[in-house]
Amino acid sequence: MKTQNADLSSLKIDRSNNNSNSGNSKKTFYFLMTILMLIVVFAIGYWGWNKLFDPGIEVNLTSASLVSASQTDAILTASGYVVAQRKASVASKATGRLVYIGVVEGDAVKKDEVIGRLEDDDVKAQLDQAKASLKLYKADLLEAESNYKRTKGLFDAGVSSEKELTSTQAQYNRILAFIELSEAQIRSAEIAVDYTLIKAPFNGTVLTKNADVGEIVSPLGASSTSRAAIVTLADMSSLQVEADVSESNIEKIKQQQNCEITLDAYPGFRYAGYVDKIVPTADRSKATVLVKVAFKNYDSRVLPEMSAKVLFLNAPVDQSNLNKAPKLVVPKTAVVTRNSVSVIYKVVNNNAVEVIVTTGNDLGNLIEILSGISDGDKIIEKVTEKISDGSKVKVL
Repeated sequence: MKTQNADLSSLKIDRSNNNSNSGNSKKTFYFLMTILMLIVVFAIGYWGWNKLFDPGIEVNLTSASLVSASQTDAILTASGYVVAQRKASVASKATGRLVYIGVVEGDAVKKDEVIGRLEDDDVKAQLDQAKASLKLYKADLLEAESNYKRTKGLFDAGVSSEKELTSTQAQYNRILAFIELSEAQIRSAEIAVDYTLIKAPFNGTVLTKNADVGEIVSPLGASSTSRAAIVTLADMSSLQVEADVSESNIEKIKQQQNCEITLDAYPGFRYAGYVDKIVPTADRSKATVLVKVAFKNYDSRVLPEMSAKVLFLNAPVDQSNLNKAPKLVVPKTAVVTRNSVSVIYKVVNNNAVEVIVTTGNDLGNLIEILSGISDGDKIIEKVTEKISDGSKVKVL
């Protein structure tokens, strides 16, 4: 019964302190979460700020390029064009309608070969007339000469008078003069006929055909109703490369200096050459001097007006190197070793992109690339420790 009267108030749970502790814990949690969110927001903002306003690492770009063995030893490189040193715009010597043209572009012609003809009916008629006159005067000459000889005989015998002798002699001389005149007219008419024939002035190849049958051709120049030259010829054995060399570098060029020539159309083929002529005047607008480089030998691939590059060398061209394929090279500063492999860096969307490459021979300031990139690829010229895969860069 004593238990019924026991005081149980001491067993009552006091929840006032628990509520207080729970409130403090929630405040602490919210405070920490707020701090954490501020840190995250700050980090994101800092990253975004850098992405938006950080210009990145400044870099220069260069190109992977194909070079021959001679290029590593070249003292100077120049660009120019293949030019025929013997070239002519062939026109007629007379004005008339073109009735025949016997060549087209690419045809080879020989010196004095007839390549065109003008209408010649009128000049041939003049030639025939001059020849007929000559025959007439030669017939008259027989009679005049006979009269002169007979009169002279009678005069010597004292039968004929001096007046008769003088008259027959004058008639005879007059016929001789007419004969000379007719012969001159024949030569003039023959020249006129020859002028209607358009002939090749030298052995060459037709580059362009500028007139067609039926058009009027004039030697004095083309107009809206006439043509001047009917074809353009070039002597394909006289091809040379004309290159512009800067005035500041002209002292490096010597007469007969060895050269290597590469046509832009055929970068895999190279030709040995030499300096044939340094033109003794400068172009003031470009500050250059024209240098003519002759081929030691060349083939049918070389055509007038092709663009070409010339390497001026100190040593003779090694013929064996001319047949070797060019090597793909980049500056040594563009290649670095990362994780035990050679890499270069391209730029994509203002970010450096790492590309693994296989290197070959050391070529002075250049290094051969065997695989990984192609001719013409743009890469970072000088790679520093700051640059890695994904680095933001700014191309200068």
